[in-house]
Amino acid sequence: MSVRVAQRARRALVAGALVAGVIGACAAMPDSVSGPAAASSPPSASSPPGSSAVPLFAYYYIWFTPASWNRAKIDYPLIGRYASDDPAVMREQIQEAKSAGIDGFIVSWKNTPADDRTLQLLMSVASQEHFQLAMIYEGLDFTRHPLPVSEVAAGFRLFRDDYAPSPVWFRVNGKPLTIWSGTWDYSHAAVASVTSAVRGRMLVLSTEKSVAGFQRLADVTDGDAYYWSSVNPQTNSGYAAKLDAMSNAIHQQNKYWIAPFAPGFDARLVGGQSVVPRDDGQTLRAEYATAAASSPDILGLISWNEFSENTYVEPSVHYGRFYLQLVDELRGTAAPTPASATGPSDSRSVAVRTSASTGLWLLGFALTLVSVVALASYARRRRAVRTASASHGNGR
Repeated sequence: MSVRVAQRARRALVAGALVAGVIGACAAMPDSVSGPAAASSPPSASSPPGSSAVPLFAYYYIWFTPASWNRAKIDYPLIGRYASDDPAVMREQIQEAKSAGIDGFIVSWKNTPADDRTLQLLMSVASQEHFQLAMIYEGLDFTRHPLPVSEVAAGFRLFRDDYAPSPVWFRVNGKPLTIWSGTWDYSHAAVASVTSAVRGRMLVLSTEKSVAGFQRLADVTDGDAYYWSSVNPQTNSGYAAKLDAMSNAIHQQNKYWIAPFAPGFDARLVGGQSVVPRDDGQTLRAEYATAAASSPDILGLISWNEFSENTYVEPSVHYGRFYLQLVDELRGTAAPTPASATGPSDSRSVAVRTSASTGLWLLGFALTLVSVVALASYARRRRAVRTASASHGNGR
């Protein structure tokens, strides 16, 4: 009888441990169910355990040549004055980003031969590094005038057909995430003519700067990515309220909201006037907290490498790795989970996925506890059997 008890106890212990392990592993894996902030593959394994569940993507520019560094720059990358089409540079940038808890890059692109070549290289390297990408189409030219609608439409169709099928692209609700920069300079009819051809297979977010701007295009886009790099959180008293208002308006339409934050801003060398001091990292801290509090589906860091406007966090000669380490620190601090970002009716929010993961962990713990109790019970039975045998032997 003691043998049967031992076998049952061992089986219970092994089964409990196996089930607990499997459930624990499942709980640790990001949910791949479509919906706001749901990626098509797990985020970087290097993300700190305490990171917010909201994905963080950094805006990333691929137009650098060695000559680019001779214009409008007051600082330079720590890895040297690179060309964007260097795969070794891409790999190091991606590895640095992952080390700070950045989940992906929002890649600035338009369909030129140079951008196409660089984008294809980046896709290859990002895939090898298990790193996600999203695309922002640059709808304005170098002088900030809108490109012809036919050119923009051709670019989005090319992306849909040639690039979007790759699993390297971050997916929300099963569709690759794209953004159209400069939508404020296009009419509703023009935006509709571009997006109607591609929205069946990918998301297209506008880049409007106000609630009214978003609402103007809400029926022909899938949300908004506000590229607000020049706000000064110390002097703009309506800043947080504006982000909250945009978030609420977007989520009321069951659309997606990418909230912006930046470490500072200075575009005087490219014709601008506004300057936002970095303030030894306090600007980044304040803007991160404000963006995270606006219930975003994605946090949009401006930027990885926009050196001309001085919004970069890429390690540099002047700042070293300070700002990347600060991003890592911020990602290790839990940010608010989206409260209203439930997305379309068939989607589940991050909060739901987090609760499910917690429930699975608790179930795994309970099964392990049952196994331990079974083993303890077996041990007690063994002691009782031995005591009874000893007593019986002594009695004889």
